[in-house]
Amino acid sequence: QVQLVESGGGVVQAGGSLRLSCVASRLTFSNYGMGWFRQAAGKEREFIAAISFRHGNTYYKDSVKGRFTISRDNPKNTVYLQMNSLKPEDTAVYYCEATLGQVVEEPQEYDYWGQGTQVTVST
Repeated sequence: QVQLVESGGGVVQAGGSLRLSCVASRLTFSNYGMGWFRQAAGKEREFIAAISFRHGNTYYKDSVKGRFTISRDNPKNTVYLQMNSLKPEDTAVYYCEATLGQVVEEPQEYDYWGQGTQVTVST
């Protein structure tokens, strides 16, 4: 079945950077819009960034604009999230999700998702 596997999480000090990767398998990656979401302890999963399948258009949550960059490498079936200037409030489990439809901010509208990778930003 389809698999999405996230990696790259870890513990970083405030102001630091991390690059998350999500490798997809058993799907035609270039046909899927991809999104990154996060879920902090005790909170709902929230939209962070998305990239469309056709033109690579990108979309961001306001609070990460200018700090996070989403990109994709179709031959490698991989989507990335470069996170700079990290803040303690960015601490969460980060998930990538895939959709055959339009990329949207609602996580439940996506077709597939991974198991997540933990990001912890310390003060």
